[in-house]
Amino acid sequence: MLSNKRIQELELVMEFEKVEECFKEVSTWIENVGRKRLKETINLDDSLEMLLQAQKQFREFDLVASEYCRRGQEALKKMNQWEDFSFVDVHSYRVKLQTYEDELEEFCTQLDETRHRVCETVRLYEFFDKVRQGICCTEEDVKS
Repeated sequence: MLSNKRIQELELVMEFEKVEECFKEVSTWIENVGRKRLKETINLDDSLEMLLQAQKQFREFDLVASEYCRRGQEALKKMNQWEDFSFVDVHSYRVKLQTYEDELEEFCTQLDETRHRVCETVRLYEFFDKVRQGICCTEEDVKS
């Protein structure tokens, strides 16, 4: 039984190394690209035209970022089997895994919030633009 437990533990460690490699790639991208791009969208431009351009750029970034989030989440799902094992020896791996999971969850949440904020800001600017056009048309009708 002890031998079987050790074999299972080794298999899990090998699986963790694969997942860790994937997570290092995802984590590096999040740190070097993802967080910087999210910070760039904090201050959105004042004109509707510039805002629409920023939204287009964000959508392109969002596609890539969402793919990294998906890859990270898939890697985490592979490690769900760790919960079935209570080996003391794998505790340090669980801690690392939790750290990766927390980082990924934080980034994906920020991505969702930014996506929502950009969309709502565009909608608001479009509404104000329609109102402004309506006011201008009304003023012209009154002058005529």
